Amino acid sequence: MTVQRTCLCLVEDDPIMGESLCDRFELEGFAVDWHQDAGSAYEAIGHKHYALVISDIRLPDMSGEELFERVLERARRPPFLFITGYGSIDKAVKLLKLGAADYVTKPFDLEQLIVKVRELSVQSSAFSASPAHPSTLGLSAVMRRIEEMLPRLAERASAILLTGESGVGKEHVARQLHRCRRNSDARPFVAVNCGALTETLLEAELFGHEKGAFTGAVRAKKGVFELAHGGTLLLDEIGEMPLGMQVRLLRAIQERRIMRVGGERAIDVDLRLICATNRDLKSMVEQGQFREDLYYRINVIHLRIPPLRERKEDILWFAQRFLQQFNEQHPGERKTLDPDAERALLEYPWPGNIRELQHCIERACILTPHALLRPEHLFEDFASQPHGARPDVSLDGDDLNQYLRACERAYIQRALTKHAWHLGQTATYLGISRKNLWEKMKKYDIHDRSEDDNGL
Repeated sequence: MTVQRTCLCLVEDDPIMGESLCDRFELEGFAVDWHQDAGSAYEAIGHKHYALVISDIRLPDMSGEELFERVLERARRPPFLFITGYGSIDKAVKLLKLGAADYVTKPFDLEQLIVKVRELSVQSSAFSASPAHPSTLGLSAVMRRIEEMLPRLAERASAILLTGESGVGKEHVARQLHRCRRNSDARPFVAVNCGALTETLLEAELFGHEKGAFTGAVRAKKGVFELAHGGTLLLDEIGEMPLGMQVRLLRAIQERRIMRVGGERAIDVDLRLICATNRDLKSMVEQGQFREDLYYRINVIHLRIPPLRERKEDILWFAQRFLQQFNEQHPGERKTLDPDAERALLEYPWPGNIRELQHCIERACILTPHALLRPEHLFEDFASQPHGARPDVSLDGDDLNQYLRACERAYIQRALTKHAWHLGQTATYLGISRKNLWEKMKKYDIHDRSEDDNGL
């Protein structure tokens, strides 16, 4: 019995790379048709079924972008994986928006390329002529993989842990997960920031209270567990929860019932629990700062949301969405980004992630009277920086971690200055707790210089 091999279409004009890729794909069990120009590949794609097209963007007769756009006009088309140099990432991002499956950047890891080829060729077996569902989390491969998992998790997972730096969009992922549930419009979505409340207030916020339970409790009130019954509850900044409250939370999760503060009757609750944190819970468990039993109870499914600097494909995608939101809210204005502004956005490391990007776009749209946004409109110190939108730090001798620490320090200082060094307002702006902000200020030796001046 002859096993039919999965057939790939390789479009690569470099003879050395083309031959090398063909040899490796053959060793991996694929059948490969290799074309050194886009024209012959276009003809072959029209007459033969391919599980995947792997194409360079730079080709002698037409670009990979033009090839893809021509193939898009056909009723049936295979998924495309593009090979590009660093300087053509903007083109690759545009192709992802048009519906390309993924891209790799030269020089690429061959083993990772094989993994991508296997994943995409398997997915193409269920290929249909209908256009792909538009992305809601981003264009990057990692965010699209997370988005593909959400419908399955929405119906099966009872507890999910979202981790990632502040501002990466953990709540956005949680809301999208909720929307994937059947009849989501009729189900509540409730979110609470565990780091923004004291232990006493947090208990009442989570489980509710009866009338007269404490001073000021003039009437009974439901907690977020009751309010989220039948829907989804997001416990944000779960790593900031005091140990005493962790015990009560664990019991509520295990028993699926709660008791209001001052109450005597247990109340059953049925909900999907999502916990989110920007802290390393495993290290906190080892240090005795987080209960081990609770950690394993909420860590049934773990989704890590990477920082924005690790998924540059999403930077311009989010920027365009924020611009579109502003334009829709202000019909008389039409803001756009010029190419230099887009390059500045891609070069900046975004220590505040998507939240910082959103604030950056909103500020530029509000303060700039011009329709075309340039780098100096996005970054206040752009004109004074010889290398564009970078914090005022030297790169000499710095490794990546040192540079990112300097960026985060500069970002926190700007936020504190913007809010007149009011810690509560700054923490809310940054999307972290006051405690977390205080710890970062201590870590980076940040303090209000005006206090020093007053003390002289």
